[in-house]
Amino acid sequence: MGGALAEQATQHRSPTSAREKNERQSKTIMDKIGTYNFTAEPFHCDFSGRMFLGHLGNQMLNAADFHSTDRGFGMKYLMTINRSWVLSRLAIEMTEMPEQHERYTVETWVESTMKFFTCRNFCVSDGKGRVYGYGRSIWAMIDTETRQPTDILKIDNGAINNWIVDDKPCPIEKGGRVKMSENADFVRTIDINYNDIDINGHVNSIKYIEHVLDLWDIAWYKASRLKRFEIAYVAEAHQGDKLSFYREQTAENEFCVRLVKTEPNGTDAEVCRCKLMFEKAIQP
Repeated sequence: MGGALAEQATQHRSPTSAREKNERQSKTIMDKIGTYNFTAEPFHCDFSGRMFLGHLGNQMLNAADFHSTDRGFGMKYLMTINRSWVLSRLAIEMTEMPEQHERYTVETWVESTMKFFTCRNFCVSDGKGRVYGYGRSIWAMIDTETRQPTDILKIDNGAINNWIVDDKPCPIEKGGRVKMSENADFVRTIDINYNDIDINGHVNSIKYIEHVLDLWDIAWYKASRLKRFEIAYVAEAHQGDKLSFYREQTAENEFCVRLVKTEPNGTDAEVCRCKLMFEKAIQP
């Protein structure tokens, strides 16, 4: 009888257990993907009333920081062990940009992790099914004292692997190598100042994007919409350096830009390369 009662009890519990198991699995999947809400403030928007790409990029990086911090591998923890995330590549491709005062959502998740690099993706939407665009990024982890790459998988015994989501679509191409010839045109040189520098003491990742976008004037942006922006970071620049910009048109509506720093001692070094793809702007 005891066996029959136990079997009956098991049969009675099994639907609930299955439901609880599904709920736990669903919660685990949801926990792996961070979802963060923002507002397109008017001072984050350009003359068209839509967000600057630089401000959107900042919020995407904020979402990455929130996501990693909440899961135990963010900057707050890493700084205690002399480690830091460094953005290596970023590609943002937008169908449209959020308009001023609109609420928008940034989802972010870790797609894969290797010894020295991890891939993180983004989806920007209105939170109701309307997707504005996507982003792909590659990050390295460095020792903040030596500035050398370190093994990501040694942090908390590779716990970052517990947060990988490899089956969520991110339907844009990964950033590739930005190829340029030696015939790129010199555009301008700027000084690196206080507002360019971040908490790590070097030029903020998004500041490079903003400076590159300033190579075109408002008349250009009235006629053309930026569809995709890629940037590959090579070296750090600091206050006191000068940044020189070299631009080359590589295809119709496609441009590549190389940034070279000149240090106070006169040494030159490439800092990053960018690829921009434009399309004809839709007139209101």
